[in-house]
Amino acid sequence: MNTASAEASPQVNGIDLSKIKKLPIVISLIIGAFIAMLNETVLNVAYTDLMADLNVTSTTVQWLSTGFMLIVGILVPITALLTQWFTTRQMFLSAMIMFTLGTVLCGIAPQFSILLVGRLIQAVGTGLMLPVMMNTILVIFPPEKRGAAMGSIGLVIMVAPAIGPTLSGLIVEHSSWRWLFYMVIPLAVFSVAFAAVYLKNVSDITKPKVDILSIILSTIGFGGVVYGFSSAGEGSGGWSEPEVYLTIAAGLISLILFAWRQLVIKSPMLDLRAFKFPMFSLSVVLLMVIMMTLFSSLIMLPFYLRGALMLSAFTAGLVLLPGGVINGIMAPVAGKLFDKFGPRAMVTPGIVMLIIILWFMSQLTTDASTGYVILLHCLLMIAISMIMMPGQTTGLNQLPRRFYPHGTAIMNTLQQVSGAIGTALFISIMSSRQTEYLESSSNPTAPSEIAESTAAGVQYAFFIGLLFAVGALVLSFFLKRVKPSEE
Repeated sequence: MNTASAEASPQVNGIDLSKIKKLPIVISLIIGAFIAMLNETVLNVAYTDLMADLNVTSTTVQWLSTGFMLIVGILVPITALLTQWFTTRQMFLSAMIMFTLGTVLCGIAPQFSILLVGRLIQAVGTGLMLPVMMNTILVIFPPEKRGAAMGSIGLVIMVAPAIGPTLSGLIVEHSSWRWLFYMVIPLAVFSVAFAAVYLKNVSDITKPKVDILSIILSTIGFGGVVYGFSSAGEGSGGWSEPEVYLTIAAGLISLILFAWRQLVIKSPMLDLRAFKFPMFSLSVVLLMVIMMTLFSSLIMLPFYLRGALMLSAFTAGLVLLPGGVINGIMAPVAGKLFDKFGPRAMVTPGIVMLIIILWFMSQLTTDASTGYVILLHCLLMIAISMIMMPGQTTGLNQLPRRFYPHGTAIMNTLQQVSGAIGTALFISIMSSRQTEYLESSSNPTAPSEIAESTAAGVQYAFFIGLLFAVGALVLSFFLKRVKPSEE
């Protein structure tokens, strides 16, 4: 056995990790990840039906999204502590059972408040599951094989959200929104049963001291930032509302205090010393920039398809489906190429491709054909697949084993925060440009002018996304293949 493999496959709980059957473990993780990621986008086109059926406003119904992001943003950093207190099986099974209970509650919810509670319970399961999944991959696979393994996870992480809106549109068009949850229940039950049989414990249980103040500061910090930016992006008053800027300010102050405390206490909840490993730090910043760029497309394209091209929700979902499926198919391919050629050979060309595509997207008009949009979206998703998993794996590969729970929690948390910031930023950019266009229009209430204003807003948002991608390109030149540190 080579040194890297031996280093990545120590004895855990009396089990030699180099000899365990990895495939059943990976399948358990993939099933759970697919269900969780499908659930994140499955409500996207059902909000109108939910508002009518449950008699709530658009601001209220958005809490199904804001609340979900808020819980995940709060929980993910805490998983660095939880994974050192509970075994892999305990964490994953608890997450999936919580998710299943939340899904059942959503399906039978007689009123909005019950639906929201169920959705938040689902978020608890998702927030616990995703870092555990990544941490397990780091533990059971040596660095030279992690690209392919992370790519397999990437397949479901990308395909499931792509299927969500299309599936949602189809179900809502022909049946009740409750079936969006009913269809997930058997999958979730199967995931629990499969993991109970095949998932092994691969984590080190060290039971570090629990620092309550760190948990409080983390909750206020990450929760405040995610909630503040999500509120601004979802139109509940915009940036000028006190609930937005005061929440963000409180979150940032708490994060500064949280970071300081993690550096001075003996057993930090989230060990920020992971940032002293340069490739990890670089990849975290790179992925945050890319996540914001990615959100410019994931958010703007549906607005463009519905508002500028006047497509139905179901048709818009179908337009976005091929790109999502291609992205999922490309994820394991990109992972294997990463294992063979290293990060720079994948990430830098991927970002160059991303910049070119975003430029074409910044030129989209109300006359564009759906076929042209499908082509651009497919190419965009190929570019993203060349960037995300290779960039993520590069950063995590440099960390020593004891930093795995902290590194995965840091990376997942900051991507979640980037998603909230990206959502708010690009919706604000689009809305501002729309307003400018309509103010200069001679007939701002005409449907054709409203469509043109949407196109103008989307164009400008894509152009700003392009500038973010240029920044990511500069960072990509410093990526290199690394071995786990001995520290």
